[in-house]
Amino acid sequence: MDAHLAIAEIRNHPEYQAIAKTYSPDLTLGDAATALTYLEWELENPPSINVAKLEAFLE
Repeated sequence: MDAHLAIAEIRNHPEYQAIAKTYSPDLTLGDAATALTYLEWELENPPSINVAKLEAFLE
């Protein structure tokens, strides 16, 4: 959650707001926030891997 707060602080910073008026990056702060949310979901619900079903174990 600290990273989301950092993004919010950047978004509200006067220097960023001045730049944001004329600059359009390929990745935005919204993109960064979305990526962080996806990472949080992955950490909360890690995929389970059954090693016995991997190809190397089937031989």
